[in-house]
Amino acid sequence: MAMPDTSPAAPSSVALEIERAVAALDEAGLQREYWDQDEFLFLPQFLPPAVVERLLEDVARLEPGLNRNYIPRHKKGGSVSHFAIAEAGPSLLAFYHSEGFRAFLSRLVGADLKLCPEEDPHACALYFYTEAGDHMGHHYDTSYYKGARYTVLVGLVQDSASRLLCRLHTRQPGRTAQDLAVATTPGAMVVFNGDKVYHGVSPAAAGDRRVVLTLEYVTSQEMGRVQRAFSNLKDAFAYFGIKSLFQSARRRRL
Repeated sequence: MAMPDTSPAAPSSVALEIERAVAALDEAGLQREYWDQDEFLFLPQFLPPAVVERLLEDVARLEPGLNRNYIPRHKKGGSVSHFAIAEAGPSLLAFYHSEGFRAFLSRLVGADLKLCPEEDPHACALYFYTEAGDHMGHHYDTSYYKGARYTVLVGLVQDSASRLLCRLHTRQPGRTAQDLAVATTPGAMVVFNGDKVYHGVSPAAAGDRRVVLTLEYVTSQEMGRVQRAFSNLKDAFAYFGIKSLFQSARRRRL
């Protein structure tokens, strides 16, 4: 297996391109759209193709180690955790750690956003919908942290009829719910408050391939002991495998 390019120039060049992409945005207009849609925003094109290609190099390196899971009537697919990305996905990790990108998100949502703790396997993860029937049932991204949690989805591969399904305004009095089916094409980005947007993923067909990067940001890194235990068990059984429990515990001790 080829070793990842971990030279300083590799991740730093990705971070620079992301900051350039942020600088080109109409932030005032995006803020209005985000709040009008009850904390949901879809950008059909955020990342330039050259950056997507760099991220896909990490995907190719990480995909052989993905964990596949199946929960009847809820979800089926493959996942790669923050822990694996930290070891062999320098460009993906640079994206997550980009201070310029996080500052943009903070302005967008009107909160001081922080990275998730190092022991959170969901902080920066890859999701693969690459087998027939891969899907995700509708749900809210309930935060177990003491503050709010915000989700960013970035399209990397969309050779698939599978779509991100979102229902907006479900918890906003006086507004009619709005359903969207979003194609997360390469470079597209979705930002939302997981406690407000009811969302899922429609099933993939045989031969389909859809890969999405997810980034999670929080207003507080604190989590109660019971909530942490429940979150770790959910992540282990529904996403990243039992080994993630030991990886998370080891990172907490570092």
